[in-house]
Amino acid sequence: MTTPIGERLRKAREACDMSLEDVANRTRIPIRHLQHIENGEWDALPAPTYSIGFARSYANVVGLNGSEIGVELREELGANQYRPAAPTAYYEPADPARVPPRSLALIAGAIALLLVVGYAVWRSGAVDDSDVDPAEVASVEMPLQEAPPTSGVAPGPTAAPVATGPVTLTATEEVWLRVYETDGERLLEKTMTPGERYVVPATAERPQILTGRPNALRVTVGTTEIPPLGPAERTISDVSLAPADLMARIQPAPTPVPAPTR
Repeated sequence: MTTPIGERLRKAREACDMSLEDVANRTRIPIRHLQHIENGEWDALPAPTYSIGFARSYANVVGLNGSEIGVELREELGANQYRPAAPTAYYEPADPARVPPRSLALIAGAIALLLVVGYAVWRSGAVDDSDVDPAEVASVEMPLQEAPPTSGVAPGPTAAPVATGPVTLTATEEVWLRVYETDGERLLEKTMTPGERYVVPATAERPQILTGRPNALRVTVGTTEIPPLGPAERTISDVSLAPADLMARIQPAPTPVPAPTR
């Protein structure tokens, strides 16, 4: 009978006269996960990809062949139809200072709405139906563009882009993610392979995402590509996937200011 992987790792560690704390310091894997590995409690660990990586790193530290351990564990987890637990226990929480607040998206949406309403009010007061030929009014282009400033003063803020089209997540690398509603209902939870796509249902009310590798996802709203949802290899959670919130992440290009004339 083949010796379980966890037992082999434990014996190799003891043979090296190392404690679990020594292995944790060298691999940066929490001690509780190392204990699960030695006990063969794979269902208590994150997704299979991370479990295999933990075991491979552990093996390399205690003198075993990490690649062989990884292949053997992958086959074992596949044969047992391994169902991973939620991976939120391991990853370092995202830095709140680097995650845009939800209020920022709401403010941007409110500004865009005020601009549209203000423009409509201005148009209704600027055009008098009794004095203007209807054919002439129909030929006017909307919206009107203001002349560029000549005094060297930068123009005011530009309205956020309008959200159109479905929200699509495309994996550029292997990545685990969970998409869910604010009330906890899960829309998707899986490990996506490179090139795999997921379209957020149009019926989702407030979809959000949790993942440890936001850099491995390409996010688009229709044909518009959205900047990364968070720093590379850092966990993000409760990040909105609503089209308006995603489009608010796009910063409009600054308008060049012409040099003052003399």
